[in-house]
Amino acid sequence: MLDLELIRRHPESVSSALATKGEDAPVESILALDAKRREIIQGRDELRSRRNSVSKDLGRTGERPPDLIQEMRGLGEEVKRLEAEIRGIEKELEALLSRLPNIPSKDVPVGADESFNKVLRVHGDIKELGFEPKPHWDLNEDLGLIDFQRGVKLSGSRFYVLQGLGAKLQRALISWMLDTHIEGHGYKEIYPPALVKEEIMRGSGNLPKFRENLYQDTEDDLWLVPSAEVPLTGLHRDEILDPGLLPIYYVAYTPCFRREKASAGRDTRGIKRVHQFDKVELYKLVEPDKSEEELETLIKNAEYLLKLLELPYRVVQLCTGDLGFQSAKTYDLEVWAPGSNEWLEVSSCSNCTDFQARRSNIRFRYEKGGRAEYLHTLNGSGLAIPRIMISILETYQQADGSVVVPEVLRNYLGTDLIRPGKAR
Repeated sequence: MLDLELIRRHPESVSSALATKGEDAPVESILALDAKRREIIQGRDELRSRRNSVSKDLGRTGERPPDLIQEMRGLGEEVKRLEAEIRGIEKELEALLSRLPNIPSKDVPVGADESFNKVLRVHGDIKELGFEPKPHWDLNEDLGLIDFQRGVKLSGSRFYVLQGLGAKLQRALISWMLDTHIEGHGYKEIYPPALVKEEIMRGSGNLPKFRENLYQDTEDDLWLVPSAEVPLTGLHRDEILDPGLLPIYYVAYTPCFRREKASAGRDTRGIKRVHQFDKVELYKLVEPDKSEEELETLIKNAEYLLKLLELPYRVVQLCTGDLGFQSAKTYDLEVWAPGSNEWLEVSSCSNCTDFQARRSNIRFRYEKGGRAEYLHTLNGSGLAIPRIMISILETYQQADGSVVVPEVLRNYLGTDLIRPGKAR
């Protein structure tokens, strides 16, 4: 959530910055409600002062004149009425503020959509395979790693079943990624619930903006997480962290659930865009003046996995119009898939500054007894599993339809080659 004081001081700057995200921010309405609220608060406080003064007079004299008693009752009723009006205005104000996205950092390129994103660097060469590479869904016909038909039978379109070495490859990737981030990068593993309360969704910034793309259990009012970012944000909700605790690094594996309504009709083949998938998430809580350097480290942590897998990838800085709702700055890692002939996003590394911390009321102190301040949060996939599987299968495919297993995964998978027919 944006700082209301920032909007008061710099309304035009806030409007201009949010416009670069394609947001027509209701700044004037917010300021009008804020002014009205403060005016009513002032009136309520004056009435309270008058009531206290009359109460003292009555206590001093010991008398109870009917006119003063009547005034006291009237003042009490008016204070209650004004307090109810204040609560109503605050609810309206919160509703407007909760729909405003984070402000882009000043060094983010301005642009309306992904065509304005900047490719910063490319790592690894796209090698010629010496034959026409197949997309993973065609490779799968002989490998038998994925059962698309039974996935549809069980749950409908955009669901699938992993079987045999397909299921084991996913499990191997998850274990390897977790081990690498924990042992090599200093993250603490968390296994959070996949169902969370509405206020946790709101704290991360997923509600109310993305309600239509989320799955909800309406009976218990719980929400299936679209990413581990959501419960990891909520872990320290309404807390003030003691001096010396930051930075905190978390890594978590969770299933992720997305309705993908905004992507209807796109990427319907294979496992690129599905309703349920697995992901390893990196999450940081840091001091505000350290968040930029922490973002660079976060990117390197995610990149490290792609280097070990020896997959060609590129780092892309998102423009303002392509930034996520919570993000002030984002870098995507995109891996090459030769069979699909496209770059696939496998991680979005984002600095959310104090946006989620304000929504979730997460603060810290630099020193004991010092003022509590909002910290900064960062997140990034480390990595998203289905698209990494796509890239591995398509990059390491052989002319006979087999797939060579990347060296770093062989101990986890128990084989160095996936052969046609062997995964069934």
